[in-house]
Amino acid sequence: MLSALPSLSGPEATAYVAGLDGEKVVEILYDWSEWARPQQLAPGGEWVTWLILGGRGSGKTRAGAEWVRAQATGEHPVSPIALVGQTIADATAIMVEGESGLLNIHPSAERPTLRGHSLSWPNGAQAMILSASEPDRFRGPQFAAAWCDEVCKWPDAEAAWDMLQFALRLGQAPRQVATTTPRPIPLLRRLLADERTVVSRMATAENERFLAPGFLEAVVGRYRGTLLGRQELDGELIEDRPDALWRRDLFRRAPPDLELGRTVVAVDPPVTGHAASDACGIVVVARAGQGAVVLADRTIRPAPPLVWVRRTIDAFRGHSADSIVVEVNQGGDLVRAILAQEEAHLPIREVRATRGKWLRAEPVAALYERGLVWHSPGLENLEDEMCAFGPDGLADGHSPDRVDALVWALTELFAQDGPRVRSF
Repeated sequence: MLSALPSLSGPEATAYVAGLDGEKVVEILYDWSEWARPQQLAPGGEWVTWLILGGRGSGKTRAGAEWVRAQATGEHPVSPIALVGQTIADATAIMVEGESGLLNIHPSAERPTLRGHSLSWPNGAQAMILSASEPDRFRGPQFAAAWCDEVCKWPDAEAAWDMLQFALRLGQAPRQVATTTPRPIPLLRRLLADERTVVSRMATAENERFLAPGFLEAVVGRYRGTLLGRQELDGELIEDRPDALWRRDLFRRAPPDLELGRTVVAVDPPVTGHAASDACGIVVVARAGQGAVVLADRTIRPAPPLVWVRRTIDAFRGHSADSIVVEVNQGGDLVRAILAQEEAHLPIREVRATRGKWLRAEPVAALYERGLVWHSPGLENLEDEMCAFGPDGLADGHSPDRVDALVWALTELFAQDGPRVRSF
């Protein structure tokens, strides 16, 4: 039974609900078939993985949660179910307790109870919350179904996914749903090539009815048509550009036992600090043996002078850095004065560009080709900009502020010793 409610405007919906009894309102409210778009409903056929690729706010989390609800509360309940997020905290906050999470999409009589890292439904169905960052935890339990959220953000996605597959061994036909904003990682390519995978795609704009007023105009409008917008809003898989200096397969995750040496915070300050200005690139890098590890990207926009200065100093202190490397092509005296005003006696290394961005970046890209640079988790924005950086010195049509800061940091660290980096 489908009601007219989902298609009505606010005033029309209010009038419609006023003519219904309370039980009917609750029935409509929790009937997913009333509200779901076609791509949010599980496909038919014989599949093992339902891959939902969507932009931010497109409704992919709700689709995953409703699929789990259907498995746990159906005529023949499926149990136990694995709920896998990047971390336990992420899985709990988004998949379970979030606005579209499992605790908020059930009518009260069906609502599961959260105890520790487990969910229990009134009918006896069970679910376990797991962290993709700890794939060895998948070795003990076994499951009949799984929901995996934001698999493209998992730190070692293929290892975690493979371990989960060994645990999916209960029932007649174990299945799994993977919800994610796409990034060109090996696991995603593998799933897309698997004949047992069915794919649904959804864009942020398709979910306009359930987004905050003005979000589409303020955020979608700003990023529409850009590489970042196509990935984060349209749910499009953006592959490496053929003329870029960096490819995603060059980004190696830093091993946990790296011994860090000299650490620098590199800053590429904007000329101005208003909302339309370039970002202030702030990147933290440390030497590690013969190579280096990128520890953090603290880039900020908009970036009024005192804001980026304080953010730079916070990064300097937080990472116990040895020096701050600042590009001073634009207003060098002003940059020095602002930094000194906030904190005197900072160890500042001033650098000045005499060659174009592409030429400055080439020798740094060569360090990646030689396997001498590692990345800490959480650098997706920096990596996206690196892979979008082209011969015109721009990244997706914009100033590559993160890349500039990265180049200055690595140039500084390798200037004294190690592989030769050309002067600029």
